[in-house]
Amino acid sequence: MPHGRKPEATPLTMSVDRSDPDAPVISVGGDLAFTTAAPLRAEVDRALAQRPPVLVLDFAGLLFIDSTGLSVIVHAWREGQHGGTLIRLRSTPRFLDTILDMTGVTGLLTRPLTGERGESGAYERPAASA
Repeated sequence: MPHGRKPEATPLTMSVDRSDPDAPVISVGGDLAFTTAAPLRAEVDRALAQRPPVLVLDFAGLLFIDSTGLSVIVHAWREGQHGGTLIRLRSTPRFLDTILDMTGVTGLLTRPLTGERGESGAYERPAASA
């Protein structure tokens, strides 16, 4: 976190692209933290209720995440496992990749579904930048 910046200083932004009903995309920006995580969790639940084959969480605009924000990702994975929906993370910032690796969440996300669909490799790292 940049020096002098307070967590949760930037409001959470979120948009949903349902143009592909088999792989809706929830784009997240700003700070995903204790005071801002509820709308994302509600949107994840709404999307998973439709039981799409894949749900994409795009974190290109993410500036900060705390343990509550991380728990939303784990919640999405757990509920996706129950409903047969693969959770894919897209455009994860380096700090999020580090947190996912350190906490073991990367390992969760790459497990094959336990439901009807047998895909694996749910977690996609962004292309390396030059």
